[in-house]
Amino acid sequence: MKNKKPQQNDDLPIADLALFNQETSGIVPLKQDKIPPQRFSSKYISLNKQKNLAEHKQLKQVTASFIFSDGFEGYFNPDEKMKYVKPGTDSYEVKRLRRGDYSPELLLDLHGLKQEEAKHEIAALLHAAHKQHIHCVSIMHGIGKHILKKNVPNWLVQHPFVLGFHQAPAEWGGKSALLVLLDVPNSHKKS
Repeated sequence: MKNKKPQQNDDLPIADLALFNQETSGIVPLKQDKIPPQRFSSKYISLNKQKNLAEHKQLKQVTASFIFSDGFEGYFNPDEKMKYVKPGTDSYEVKRLRRGDYSPELLLDLHGLKQEEAKHEIAALLHAAHKQHIHCVSIMHGIGKHILKKNVPNWLVQHPFVLGFHQAPAEWGGKSALLVLLDVPNSHKKS
């Protein structure tokens, strides 16, 4: 194999090419670093990371497989507006829902859906809100034959993310909707 002389570029003047060759004459190629980055095996993962991974996996499984029971019926006082406060939750937060202090960031309209479809949509809404760290959502169940109006509250009290709910103020649907307050992990509550 012959050593080929670099071809002269017609666009470069001979003086520029000579200057370039003079400036780059002492350059040698760098040696490549061949040390691969250290990879830790799973036994070196910290216990805290393992715990977080386990909690995340469990939460994902619960969310993905959450099934609302039709056999459960909560007691809601028929003489009052529809409301619920999860035990251990500050009832003042639900009062703030009623006053309209919280604006829903996600809205779900269940009009025209069957019960099974509505259950799946509610579960998906709650999962999406939890994933996006949304604290308040609105579920519009409508009035109609009172089927969804009666069942939606019974389903919501079963879900672990729901801290409480209240009949929506007029601007968010009134008697045909609920504002739902959700548990948002590791973030400040929005108001």
